[in-house]
Amino acid sequence: MLLALCISATAQQPKKIPRVAYLAGSSATSQSSRVEAFRQGLHELGYVEGKTINIEYRYAGGKPDRLPALAAELVRLPVDIIVTAGPEPTRAAKRSTTTIPIVMGFDDDPVASGMVASLARPGGNITGLSSLGPEISGKQLELLKDVVPHLSRVTALGTSTRPNTARVLKEIGPAAATLGVQLQYRDVITPDDIATAFKAAKGHADALLVLASPVFTVERKQLAELAVKNRLPVIYYRQEFVEDGGLMSYGASYTDLTRRAAYYVDKILKGAKPADLPVEQPTKFELVINLKTAKQIGLTIPPNVLARADKVIK
Repeated sequence: MLLALCISATAQQPKKIPRVAYLAGSSATSQSSRVEAFRQGLHELGYVEGKTINIEYRYAGGKPDRLPALAAELVRLPVDIIVTAGPEPTRAAKRSTTTIPIVMGFDDDPVASGMVASLARPGGNITGLSSLGPEISGKQLELLKDVVPHLSRVTALGTSTRPNTARVLKEIGPAAATLGVQLQYRDVITPDDIATAFKAAKGHADALLVLASPVFTVERKQLAELAVKNRLPVIYYRQEFVEDGGLMSYGASYTDLTRRAAYYVDKILKGAKPADLPVEQPTKFELVINLKTAKQIGLTIPPNVLARADKVIK
């Protein structure tokens, strides 16, 4: 009888519901489509938020200096897994824990940034998705060539303190040579440097190529306004820039990557170690064009380019 009672008591103990964190550098509003994609990914794997899985959301609201404190807070809770929405949240989480698994929603170049040892064997407590930032830069330059008549000079805006900026510039070099384009680089470390960079580019560049940087992510509207004011075509790496008034973007689908992050959460909750889960590369890329912005700067987008666009904003 005692044995039966013990078994019954054990059986009645509620099963622990895993607690997963979602850490982002931007606001909840700007992350809404990605969060929904992440939830959808979990739902497809059989998870029900609030019933079979709990999610702690933390947003830095465009203030990267808040990320370390938010990451530390999640570690203290504690959570079972931290899903990060970009390189800066990943870096903050990495500094806060070496034991809690971290799933990168995306990273432009996780090996160069030191997040993982290699794509095939990440090592440590971090794995997830790569957005192939350096590799797509040549394609972005090619698209600029397609939409800007007689393109011969392009200024790349980047942040030299980011680990992958040097590699991106190295990747762009051969593409520029092949396309017959002279490439210049302007360093943007703080938001105050953006206006200076545009001023330097005006009259010396036919178009701009914006490289991945948290400085630009926060200052999307300033970039769009300066581009229109100076009548300069600009290509970006994420759709949000175009939604905020930028001309065009080409890059990995970040919603698709975030949906895929749910796969890693599921694997880890079932016992897999991040060190043994290879980092995946994107399979879906998106070209987004803003026709309103094109009209404002006096640019006509060729029909063949419009036909290739995944999304056109009018």
